Amino acid sequence: MNRRRHHPLKWITGICLSLALSYAMMLPAWGAKVLAVRVWPAQDYTRITLEHDGQIKASHFTLKNPERLVVEIEGTDLNPALRELVAKIQTDDPYVKQARAGQTKPGVVRIVFDLREAVNPQVFHLKPVDKYQHRLVLDLYPSTPIDPIAALIQSSEQNKVRQESAPPVTESKVEPTEKTVTSQPVQKTEKAQFNRMVTVVLDPGHGGEDPGAIGHRGSREKDVVLSIARRLKERIEKEPNMRVVMTRNGDYFVPLHVRVEKARQAQADLFISIHADAFIEPRANGSSVFVLSEKGASSTTAKWLAKKENDADLIGGVNIKNHNKQLASVLLDLSTTAQIKDSMKLGSAVLDEIGGINRLHKSHVEQAGFAVLKAPDIPSILVETAFISNPEEEAKLNDSAHQEKIADAIMTGVKKYFTKNPPKTRNRMM
Repeated sequence: MNRRRHHPLKWITGICLSLALSYAMMLPAWGAKVLAVRVWPAQDYTRITLEHDGQIKASHFTLKNPERLVVEIEGTDLNPALRELVAKIQTDDPYVKQARAGQTKPGVVRIVFDLREAVNPQVFHLKPVDKYQHRLVLDLYPSTPIDPIAALIQSSEQNKVRQESAPPVTESKVEPTEKTVTSQPVQKTEKAQFNRMVTVVLDPGHGGEDPGAIGHRGSREKDVVLSIARRLKERIEKEPNMRVVMTRNGDYFVPLHVRVEKARQAQADLFISIHADAFIEPRANGSSVFVLSEKGASSTTAKWLAKKENDADLIGGVNIKNHNKQLASVLLDLSTTAQIKDSMKLGSAVLDEIGGINRLHKSHVEQAGFAVLKAPDIPSILVETAFISNPEEEAKLNDSAHQEKIADAIMTGVKKYFTKNPPKTRNRMM
């Protein structure tokens, strides 16, 4: 009986190949390419986003004297996109001086951030959503949280100084002539009387990683509504005994629950969220005002818009670990019937004024479950200034004169609301 002999070299090669395959199966399923790096500096916090196409692992630690943040990323290599991070750190970044990145060994990249002050870093991963692939997010918060009340008082004092130092406005007299047309008597409106400082919180929707709706001409909702909010802010600051807080005053993302939390920390009297949304049908047009609903949306469109706005956290990127803890204390369904009733009064006053400058999508205030309106003790409205998906309205939203009209209309509505609903007295003047 003949036995077949195995060649020693083939036998050794087979064993090596088997071991190599076994070792490969034991390796983690990483290996990703960084596609883009984005930096969003703001006074609240600085966010750095690394978008990639696979799985990576990140660890981090801080160093003192000087303050630094070190981030090690396993499962990728240094490439042109990562190298761009160095140039994307802005000189006015409140928390980051500069950054440098290097390849410490194959498959491992180290990034070192030189900081302006101690930070509380939050590092987390986001799964693919909307137009984004995987994202590694680095949120750098100040180690000592900003006191919103102190910042608000300081802002009010600075605004008061600016107003007092401004040159007085002189009125020029017009001499009557034979061609002078007799003017109609101006209708006087009752002025709101405040027995204390009134705080209005303005909430420009979206921001940062979340552009919001995008028009046919490429207009981004986040840019349009921030511009309108800033114009409205100027008007509020000119009113005696009124001050304003912006949930964001730049291009950065603010989670929905943080927007509500900011309003509550500032002890806001009103909360106004400003948007310019889109619909699947480009012919959809008109302005709308929404308040919270306890029983469901007042229309199919309202329900669709509420879901779209509530999904902003998924696109903007929320640290789920921290979000769940804060959500339990901030976004509980504690909204009372009284809050919704006051919100309806505010919404009606604003809607009436907006109806004078733009077509209304609905002639009445609508209701839906917008998460950003869930402050249980603050009258809150969401203003859809127009549909940015409608070409005609997109053009208006980008027109500075029309933005001024929107700001004027909302301001007039707010003042009319306070005329009929004076703010309640508080124990102390803030």
